[in-house]
Amino acid sequence: MAKKPTTPRNARPTASAAATPMAAMSAGSSIDAMLQAAQERGGDSLETGRFLVTFKEGAMEEGVKALRGQAMRMADARDFGGQAVEMDALGDADAVLFPEINVALVGGDALGASAFSASSELGGDSPMQVIEPEYFVFADGASGDYLRGFLSAAEAIARDLGELPARPDDADTEAQVLGATWGLNACRVPPSLRNGLGIRVAVLDTGMDLGHPDFAGRAFVSASFVGQPVQDLHSHGTHCIGTACGPQAPAGNTPRYGIAFRSTIYVGKVLSNTGSSVGGSVLAGMNWAIANNCQVISMSLGGASPVQAAYTNAGAQALQRGLLIVAAAGNAGPGVATLAPANSPTIMAVASLDNNLAPSAFSCAGKIEIAAPGRDIYSSVPRPTRYGFKSGTSMATPHVAGCAALWAQSSPALRGQALWNRLLATARALPHPAARVGRGLVQAP
Repeated sequence: MAKKPTTPRNARPTASAAATPMAAMSAGSSIDAMLQAAQERGGDSLETGRFLVTFKEGAMEEGVKALRGQAMRMADARDFGGQAVEMDALGDADAVLFPEINVALVGGDALGASAFSASSELGGDSPMQVIEPEYFVFADGASGDYLRGFLSAAEAIARDLGELPARPDDADTEAQVLGATWGLNACRVPPSLRNGLGIRVAVLDTGMDLGHPDFAGRAFVSASFVGQPVQDLHSHGTHCIGTACGPQAPAGNTPRYGIAFRSTIYVGKVLSNTGSSVGGSVLAGMNWAIANNCQVISMSLGGASPVQAAYTNAGAQALQRGLLIVAAAGNAGPGVATLAPANSPTIMAVASLDNNLAPSAFSCAGKIEIAAPGRDIYSSVPRPTRYGFKSGTSMATPHVAGCAALWAQSSPALRGQALWNRLLATARALPHPAARVGRGLVQAP
C-alpha cells in the first residue's frame, strides 16, 4: 500500500485545478466515491476534487447570488432541521451553503463550468475571500498509510461486530488505576466541584455507541454528515466522548474516565466508520454545532493541508458567538507541523503527553496552544468490548474539551475567547518547548 502523501505547507490551488480529472465530484458525492477515485488516481494529492468558498464578512448573500448567477443549484443548511445537513441527500445540488460559518462547498464540475477559477485570493469587489481545495481528513489516530481507513472498512466493521479479535489498543484490559484514570488525575478532575451541567459539548468524530450502558439515561443530540447512521462502528468517537463527557462513577471496578459527566452531549458523525472523511462533512458538522450553540466543540481529526480559510472562518465565528473549538494537533511526530484544522489560528491545537508529562513521540509540533494526556488512555469503546486503551492527540483533545466544559459551567463569563484564555492561564507549566506543549497541561477548575 502506498504511503499516505503529504501536501506541501505552501500548496495553493491553481487556476486550472477545476479542470483536472479530480473535478468530476459534485456537492453530493459520497466519501467512499471520492476515496475510491483518489485511490485510482494515485499521486501525492489529498485533494478531493471539490472546493470550499469562503465569503468575505457580511458578503455571504451577495456571494450566494453570484454562485447562483452561474446556474449553480444550491442547497442551504437552513433547509435541514437544526442545520443537520444530510450530505447524501443533496441530490443534484452543485453546492451547499453553511451559513453559520460563511462557507459554501462547491462541486468541482460546477466550478469548472463557471466563470470562477480556483485561486488563492479573490480581490476587488468579489464577495468571496478565497476558493480553495477540499481535502480528505482522517481520525487523528489513523495517520500512516494513505486511505488506510477506506481500505480497512470491512475489517473495522467486523471487529466492532465481534467477528475479529480487537487490536491491542482496543483491548478490554483491566485498568491499572482504580478510582480515576491517570489522565483525569493529571488534569486534577476528581477534586473539581464542577460537572458540566448546562454546557453543550459537541464531539465531531465517528459517532457514538448510543446504547453503551455507561451512558444509560443520558440524552444525545445527534446528526450524521457522512451518509451513515450515527452508531459508531469504528470506536474512535465513542472513546473521545467517553473522556470528554463520560460517567462520574462507572459500574463495578471500572475507574472514572469521563470529565463533564452532566454535560449535554452533541454527537456529530463527521468521520465514516472507516475513520475517513472530507472537509465538507467536517465543516457541515462545525456549522451544525455552532448553529446549536455548543459552548465546547471537540474535533479529534486532521488532514495534511495548509491553513484553510474555511476552518479559520468557522473558528472565528464560533469565538464571536461565545463558543470554543479544540482540535487534535496530529500524530505524525514532532517533525511534522500541526495538521488542519488545528493549524488554524482560531482553533485551539492540542498536543499529547505521556504519563510522565513529557510530549508523546507521535505528537505533531508547531502551533500548539495546550497539552493533555494522550498516551494509553482508558475510556469507553463500542459494545461488546465496552472499554479500551487508545493513544493519540485524539485522546488528548477530549481531556481539554471536558475541562473546558467544567470551566464554562463555573462562570457564564467564560465563553469563547475568555474560555480559551482561562484554559491557557490555568495550564500547568511544563519544562518543554511551547512548540511541543503550548502553555502546558490543561487543568480542571
